[in-house]
Amino acid sequence: MMRDIYIVRHGNTFDAGDIVTRVGGRTDLDLSVSGHEQARHLANHFRDTAKIKFASAYCSQLKRTRQTADIILAASARENTVVETLGFLKEIDYGPDENCAEEAVIARIGQSALDLWDTQAIPPQGWLVDPNFIRTAWARLFENLAASSSQDPVLIVTSNGIARFALDAVTKGRDVLTPLKLKTGAFGRLRLTASEVELINWNVRP
Repeated sequence: MMRDIYIVRHGNTFDAGDIVTRVGGRTDLDLSVSGHEQARHLANHFRDTAKIKFASAYCSQLKRTRQTADIILAASARENTVVETLGFLKEIDYGPDENCAEEAVIARIGQSALDLWDTQAIPPQGWLVDPNFIRTAWARLFENLAASSSQDPVLIVTSNGIARFALDAVTKGRDVLTPLKLKTGAFGRLRLTASEVELINWNVRP
């Protein structure tokens, strides 16, 4: 048995010229114009290049993830595919840094704290996130998907702060250091078998 899982980060919520802030789980933004375009690029890639038809799909409660999933599935879904909402896929809460510009975030916590988050998924002081809970939720989801009788590919749309913890479930393919971050409109591909979670690629933007 072998099943491919595509973990997608939602598209942009800001466009050129906008004031960009650190948007977490408390802020429910729509995709921006460029975010819709990124989602369409993903849809075209899965339909035309990868030639995928998703039979299962998951996203968070946030509009930006649901909108990204809907655009992708409009191009590459099997008949009657529905999107299931999973609570753990919701972006983390950035605490006092929610909706703050990056310069202000760095001024509060320091660049070294952000570097630890980006390289080791260690949350800075004040951010409201339980890494062990998220890691366990990813592992359980992968276990359930691997145990399914279906071998059809699965779409999962989430946010950057959540997606990185999926890599902790990988048992094969992380010989080379992989950046934890997913860019907006980028995806990673994992391959599930009965005994392994293999990393095929990560942070691919069509």
